[in-house]
Amino acid sequence: MKSITIPANYARHLFSQVEAQGYDVDELIRYVGICAQDIEDEKPISAERFSAFYQRVMYIAQDEYFGMISVGKVPNGTFRMMCLAIIHSRTLGEAINRASDFHEICRGARIKPLLVRRGRYAKVSFASLDCMDEQEAQQFFSSQAPVEIVNSLSMWHHFMSWLIGERVALKAAYFKFPADPTLSNVRARFCSEIRFAQHDTTMVFPARYLDYPVVQNETTLKAFLKTAPYQLLVMVGSEGSSLREQVIGLIGRDFSLATPSAEQVAKTLNMSLSTLRRRLLDENTSYQKIKDECRRDSAMSYMNSPELSITDVAGLMGFDEPSAFFRSFKRWTGMTPGEYRHSDAYYQQLQRH
Repeated sequence: MKSITIPANYARHLFSQVEAQGYDVDELIRYVGICAQDIEDEKPISAERFSAFYQRVMYIAQDEYFGMISVGKVPNGTFRMMCLAIIHSRTLGEAINRASDFHEICRGARIKPLLVRRGRYAKVSFASLDCMDEQEAQQFFSSQAPVEIVNSLSMWHHFMSWLIGERVALKAAYFKFPADPTLSNVRARFCSEIRFAQHDTTMVFPARYLDYPVVQNETTLKAFLKTAPYQLLVMVGSEGSSLREQVIGLIGRDFSLATPSAEQVAKTLNMSLSTLRRRLLDENTSYQKIKDECRRDSAMSYMNSPELSITDVAGLMGFDEPSAFFRSFKRWTGMTPGEYRHSDAYYQQLQRH
């Protein structure tokens, strides 16, 4: 089973920020079971452990926006309160506007998501709060590291997708800073056209998504928050050379979202459905097999998180009824979720953490 991993530059930047703030990086990585040598060798890191590291850093620093675009510290609990403020929005567009209003009164933040709708397309970018003058805003945005900007925009994209239960297919992602060779996986993260040295940092997508209903509720939010920011990271794909890796990137790792059909994937990859099937067959696989493998891997990642109940996992995997998840899990592993949680394999996973 292939582990869900986070690119090395994610971790490298966060670790450098932690160190710059005076925290003991070695102690933190030991706490969550990350191998220091892997960091030095710039190897991808387990998404689950990176998320645990991120949670620990946010707790110690008392800053929920640590590593993202912000000024000052955003107190722990802020993200939860923002989610509660927007979770009952009727549509995605309404949710984004409410999130923008929330940031205007959020202690510590100095930016907000800005939504603009024009004809067939809409865009979400970062704007300074009303309390900042133009010069202060320009100085702030010019001081942000490219990786912080990419991470922040990517997380907002994933959060929007989670709200509507479907990946928001972007037309393009634009960045003000010039192309940076250390950000080699940007296109895979957004699965869209990427341009640098633009007049603004923004993501552009079909405006129809703004009218999609928010499908999450307080119950699904509770499970989401237990593992955050895991689901805001795992939609990241990888730019592998094989078609299989490209398909994995498009399917994503968040199965609370509607999985794209084979027809949608073929269209995104600019090929016919028959060509997609033929080329995957050449790689000894199929779209359905890849989707099943991704679903199984995602389920195992959640099941290895002891803070999540089996019902939580079923909800995060997009199952309306836990019994349906039980049947699928047994088909994937030969065990029920309860049997797995009492197995040697599960306890071995816990020991690695």
